[in-house]
Amino acid sequence: MSLELEQYKLIVENTPNLIWVSGVDGKCYYFNQTWLDFRGRSLGDESGDGWFEGVHPDDQERCMEIYLENFKEQKEFQMVYRLKRFDGEYRWIDDSGAPFYDEAGNFSGFVGSCVDITERIRGQQYKERATRDGLTGILNRQHFFDLLNEEFYRAVENNNLLSVIMFDVDKFKSINDNFGHLVGDQVLKAICNSVNQMIRDFDLFARYGGDEFIIGLPATDINAANKVANRISENINQIVIEGKEELKVSCSIGTVTLKAEASIEDLIDKADKAVYRCKNDGGNCVVNYHQQFAQKY
Repeated sequence: MSLELEQYKLIVENTPNLIWVSGVDGKCYYFNQTWLDFRGRSLGDESGDGWFEGVHPDDQERCMEIYLENFKEQKEFQMVYRLKRFDGEYRWIDDSGAPFYDEAGNFSGFVGSCVDITERIRGQQYKERATRDGLTGILNRQHFFDLLNEEFYRAVENNNLLSVIMFDVDKFKSINDNFGHLVGDQVLKAICNSVNQMIRDFDLFARYGGDEFIIGLPATDINAANKVANRISENINQIVIEGKEELKVSCSIGTVTLKAEASIEDLIDKADKAVYRCKNDGGNCVVNYHQQFAQKY
């Protein structure tokens, strides 16, 4: 049993998804009633490029670029952007578009289906706030401990390797005092960006507190941990804050590799002691707790 055309129209008009259709010129000429109710506008208002007025200004360039690029190549696409609702609130929309063709196989335009995913996005944001540091975007201390504890017990049970790198910024108080806290924040962000380029996706990188940072390195022995720490130190030394070229950034770094420590706190405490050994030697160096010597730069 096949559906009549009017039945198809009834289904499309009343589906909970926001439906749009564009012609071969890329301009939209149809929006279902769900879309129009969501926007609080008429079909005439939304037709052509009218709908685009509702896209959040910060999303417009990316949104149009994705649409036009895939339209030109007649390829399916999916994009997420914010669209203004009838009450003025911007809602997150997951928009999937696909080309369609007439009976002769001629390209006839695109049809798209959109879903409001605002609550899902907010849930992700709440989770991020609970597990991430607000300034730098890396893991916060508590979530890091939770994840590293799992790695610790996995390493102990399976006799796996596990190393920790701990570091803090040399003379950070002086940076804040001489250049201001906004520059200090820039330094912390720049350090995090630099470190993220040096570590693997499954490594654990967190802000331990203030200007202190910590990295968990699963499946990493003492030599590999020291190499990573040395590269981190070298990269941090090359950080330049725009407009503050005279500002030199360095860190005191301690490393430790799991041997017979009874807890993750014990392992971190040894990394912390290595950091202080480095600071007592003048900073800007790497000290391994077990090797007990510093390599200076």
